Order: sequence, then C-alpha cells, then structure tokens
Amino acid sequence: MSPPVRGTARGRPSPAPSLGGLLASKEIVVACGPGGVGKTTTAAAAAATAAVRSGGRVLVLTVDPARRLADALGVKGIGNEAVRVPPQAFAAAGVQPKGELWAAMLDTKQSWDDLVRRHAPDARTREQILANPLYRNISARFVQSHDYIAMERLYELHAEGCYDLLVVDTPPSRNALDFLDAPARMADFFSSRLLRWLIVPYRSRLVNVASRPFYQVADRILGSQFLSDIAEFFILFQSMYDGFVTRAKAVERLLADRRTSFLVVSTLEPTPLREAETFVGALEARGLHLGALVLNKVLPPFLLDPAGAQAAEAFVRDHERLAKALAGELPGIPKAQAAQLARVLQTVGRSFSDYRLVAEREQEQRAELSRAPEVLVSVPSVDRDVVDLAGLLALGERLWPR
Repeated sequence: MSPPVRGTARGRPSPAPSLGGLLASKEIVVACGPGGVGKTTTAAAAAATAAVRSGGRVLVLTVDPARRLADALGVKGIGNEAVRVPPQAFAAAGVQPKGELWAAMLDTKQSWDDLVRRHAPDARTREQILANPLYRNISARFVQSHDYIAMERLYELHAEGCYDLLVVDTPPSRNALDFLDAPARMADFFSSRLLRWLIVPYRSRLVNVASRPFYQVADRILGSQFLSDIAEFFILFQSMYDGFVTRAKAVERLLADRRTSFLVVSTLEPTPLREAETFVGALEARGLHLGALVLNKVLPPFLLDPAGAQAAEAFVRDHERLAKALAGELPGIPKAQAAQLARVLQTVGRSFSDYRLVAEREQEQRAELSRAPEVLVSVPSVDRDVVDLAGLLALGERLWPR
C-alpha cells in the first residue's frame, strides 16, 4: 500500500544542502547524541522553525524523561497525546507560523497499554495481561520496555499520517543505540532459551530432570508466586509474538526508509565528540541515513579574524605603553593605576590568543567531520539558556540561516 499523501508544503528537496532542505525533504528526523549537548533543545528548535517557515503539521516527540521540552514550548500537561503549541505563543514570540507545531512526550505505561489492546488475540487475554502484577510494573522493570515502546510510538504516529514532519528527541547516545536495536532485541527475547526455561514448567506438568534443581532454588529465593507471575506474563505475551515480530520488522524498515533521516547533536569537547562519532559509525553500519551533524557551543568565528589576532599580540607586546596612554583617559582609571591596567591588557591579549588556538582546532575538527553528513551546522555558544519559544526560534535561526 502506498504511504499517505503528505502536505504539499513539504516533501520538496532543497536546492542546496542545509538543515532546512533536510527537514523539508523528510518525514521523520531522529535527533540523537550524547547527553548534555543541547539535543532536546535542538530538536525542539528545528521542529519549531520548520513549522514557522515550511508550514504543514510538525510534531516534536521526546523520549527523554526530562521535561525541558514542555517548559521551553510553554505547553502544560504534555504527554502521550500530542498537544498543539497555541498560535498565541508564536504571537508572543513575534512570529506568525505558516504551519502548526505539536508536541508530545512518551508515556511508557499508556503506550504499553495501547500496544496490548491492539495486539492481544482476544479480550480475555488482554485483560489478563493488563491485570498481571509483573505487567503493572513493566515500565520500570521489563527489559527494553522504554526503548521498544518509543519505537512503537514513533511507528504508530507515522502510520496515522496526521503530521508532515516528525522530529524525535532520543535519550543520550548510548541509550539511543538501544533505541535503534530495541525492536529486534524484543523479538529475540521472546524466542530466547531463558524465556523457554521460565515458562516450560507452567505449560506442562512434566519438568525436565535437568531443570528441576533450577526451579527448586528459584522457588526458595524468589517464591513460587513470583515465578508463576513471570511465567503467566510471558505466556500471555507470547500470544502477541507474531504481532511483535511483524511490527519490529516494520519499524526497522521505517528507520531505513529514504523518508527518515538522523540528526546527530554534539559539542566539540573530546568526550561528547567521541560518543557522537561512535553513533555516526553505528548509523553507517546499519545503513541508516545521517542527514545532519549539529555542533553546539562552538567558539564564535570572530576569533579567527587575523585583525583580532594582531590586536591580541599588540596587547601582549605593548601592554605597558598602551596602559600609560590609556590611564587617565578611560573613566574610572586614573594614571596611578597604569600598572594594573597593563596587567589587564596583557591578560586579555593572552586569553584571546588562547581562545583563538581552540577556535582554530575546532575549525580543523569541523573540516574533518564535514565529510560524514550531508549537512554540518555550527551553533555558537550563547550566554543564556533557551527557556521559551522565542529562544527556540532564535536557536532555529542559527541552525537554519535565512
């Protein structure tokens, strides 16, 4: 079956590589990268800017437990159900968007309940699963529950066809690898030897002689009721095995589809950059599309201006002469403080030169990285945090220059 027709405001490729062109030509953009590099904010800023400039219906979905996204968008009660960012919020930020911006945050428990209701073979099995004691703690205890259900929710939202663009904010990069592998791992788990050992005695009254000691020890340590709950849970869940496997394969196809791209966010600090490079390699190994690399908190380009370097050298070389000339001429600095002013000028010159060296190294790193993604964006450091929609749109201007 052909995919649903998307909005006419989107889906057209950009004439030149840019983040705007990437967002306009894709239906899903998955933002990923190390923690603490501004990934959540970048995802929200990209989505907000796409809604303003390209139009259509744009949804930003966060699977990061932090609630920074809702705070920045000014949306109350954000959860599994998408909430529209009101036009008044854009008006307060001084813009009139061409499209709509929606936001949602993964509710693991609700998403699992919806999954059970959708895939359970009958009403009796559905109610047994929902009432099982182990299932009621699934979001905190079940292997891969958060990562798997995030992929399930992404697939569901895309299949509904209600949005022209989905921007997904993932957990930090090492968890995001689990995010990518979760569907296959979940299917593997349901066919694992461990699971068969757990449920065999509850499917049959005949327990293998070799396995009896295991269950005797487990009964003493965990209690027979606990083992019974586990077995019941997985026996019931196995009734949905075919649905899980089918959906897992569909999710994997969606991630590899040409309509999906990945946006890796990092800084140029050594540890985050190594993690980001690891993730870039993982995307390439899986045959997934790396559309953009966003480098946050880079030093400003004026540090590379030769005129600035010459001024800094003059401050260091001629600090005493400059101080004598300036002392008494600057408000609040009498001639008697010329020596102190000289030290300040020398320190400023040396500090500028040090920052320039770091900026040159960053420029070299960007040149090396530019061969990997289609789009490379550098975002200079800012003095204040992004706390509202106006701040997100200002960041969007840096991500996607006009």
